[in-house]
Order: sequence, then C-alpha cells, then structure tokens
Amino acid sequence: MTTIRDVAKEAGLSTGTISKVLSAPNTVSQKSLLRAQAAIKKLNYKPNMLAQKFRSKQSKTIVVMVPDIANLFFAQVISGIEQVAQKSGYSVLLGDTKDSTERELEFVRMVETRLADGIINLRPYAQDDTSLPKEGVIAVNSASCENTPYTSVRIDNADAAKTVINYLISLGHRRIGVISGLKKNPHSIDRMRGYKLALQQANIEFDPSIIVEGDFNFWSGLNASEQFTRMQNPPTALFCMNDEMAIGAMKGFINKGYRIPEDMSITGFDNIEACRYFTPTLTTVAQPAESMGRKSAEALLRLIDGDTSVQNEFILPYEFIIRESTTAINQ
Repeated sequence: MTTIRDVAKEAGLSTGTISKVLSAPNTVSQKSLLRAQAAIKKLNYKPNMLAQKFRSKQSKTIVVMVPDIANLFFAQVISGIEQVAQKSGYSVLLGDTKDSTERELEFVRMVETRLADGIINLRPYAQDDTSLPKEGVIAVNSASCENTPYTSVRIDNADAAKTVINYLISLGHRRIGVISGLKKNPHSIDRMRGYKLALQQANIEFDPSIIVEGDFNFWSGLNASEQFTRMQNPPTALFCMNDEMAIGAMKGFINKGYRIPEDMSITGFDNIEACRYFTPTLTTVAQPAESMGRKSAEALLRLIDGDTSVQNEFILPYEFIIRESTTAINQ
C-alpha cells in the first residue's frame, strides 16, 4: 500500500509538505502543489482521511444550516461557501433546518461533539428564536441582518429597500404596495424599515392595507397577487421582498390579464438567475450571494484557526438593477 512517505519521495518533498497539500493546499506554493499532485496521481495514493482528522483534532468539516434548501438565493451563497471550503481542504455538510431552532440544535451538537469544526448559518439572527451564538461553537451568520451578536456577513437591507422605493417614487408612483416575507423575519423587518423611511421622506402616508405577508416562496407571491387584484384601490407598483415572490406575483397578475409593467410595476430582491429570463425581466436588488458565501467561509476558517482579529461584521455592497418590470405610472 502506498504511503505518504512514498509520495514525498516521488515528489522530492517532505512528508509535512504532502500533509499540507492534503489538508490545506492554499498554504503550499504552486510549484510544490503541482509536484505533490503529480506524485499522488502517479502512485494512486489514497490518504487515510479518518486518521488525519484524528491526529489534527479537526474534522475538516463545516456545517451550513439552510432554512430552506429549495430557495434559489441560498443556492448561490452555498456555491461561494463550497469554493472556499474545497480550496482549503474542508467538506461542507448541508443541514436543511426548515426554519426550526430544534433542527439547528442538532447541527450545533455536531460541533460540540467535534464531528464538525464550525457552522455557517443562513437564517438571520432573531433574538427570541435562535440556536446561536453558543459558547464553544464557532459560527458565522451569512446573509444576515443588523445587530447580529456574532460574526456576520450581510448587505444593508434597509438602504437597499429604500433605494427601490425611491426609484418607484421617481417614476411617479405614490401608492406602492409590498409583498413582505414573514413579518417577524429580521430581513422583512429591515426591508420594511427602508420602505417606510422612503415613504416618509417623500411625504407619502404609510398604508398598511396594501401590505401583504408572504413567506419568500413563489406560491406566496402568486397568492398575494390574487389579494391585490381584489382591492378596490390597489397599488400601482409593488415592492416584493425577494425575487421568488415577485415572479410568483407577476405570473398571477398576468393570468388575470394585467400588463406588466403598464398596469403594475413590480420589483424584487436578490437577483436570482430567473430574473433575467422571466418575461418581463425583473427589476431587483442584486445581493452578492456568492461573495457572501466566500466571505463567510473565509471568516469561519480563520476563526477555526484561532484568528482573533476577524471583524464582527462584513457589510458588502449591493446593486440595484433596472429591467423591464417597472415603468413610469400610467396617468
């Protein structure tokens, strides 16, 4: 059986360097990396990963807790996490928590029992419903919200929402409805604050009757559109708190004979891939989802390595993308 010493001899490198190539390839020079990889391939070396983990006292595994694994935005964040983890020799375990604190605690237990080294949580922090932070558990909150008490990566959700509403106001819209996420969701709270601030600054009265609660899924946008079409005085524009609800709403309005954007301007939030292919294409806020994932993984791995200089909050820039689903109000 080929050993790590055989690989080191073939590559002309030390066994320590080969070990680094297997466990943390980003710490090895490109020249040494290529020599080691060539030797591993030539000798068909299969490292004993279980033994390596036992010796290092690390599992080389991180857990990503996802509140809804079917959500397309989260898939982009996970892609960024995977890129960094793979390059650093870590495996990623996905935990679909269904927004359940009880399910989250099962994955937290994996870190406590050394089956995983750390956690990236994609559910925003909510003080009255959370499994993290927890003493002794290394964690990062990705795609998070304001006032998260442990390391987090996010955009300024309130400012992004305010940007959307200001744009709709500039098009002449004064009656701007909302399809929110669940009202207690921290993202919904932050984005609603931005919505209200934009209205206030434009001297437009807030009207709760044109706020419909969704749950960030396609069907809730479709259901909300039905409610808007039954209103005696419906809005002329909609701010949807994510793209899936926006696309669901557009489908519902189109089914009812509405023209988008002539009869209803619609905006989303996230910039998932489908925004560019639905007709009409969707005006939306682009969150840097993959960058969020990469930054979260980089921060987590630094924390796992004992780096105490990691900042507590990373606020990444967003982009507002104007497409075909919005237009000036039809007078």
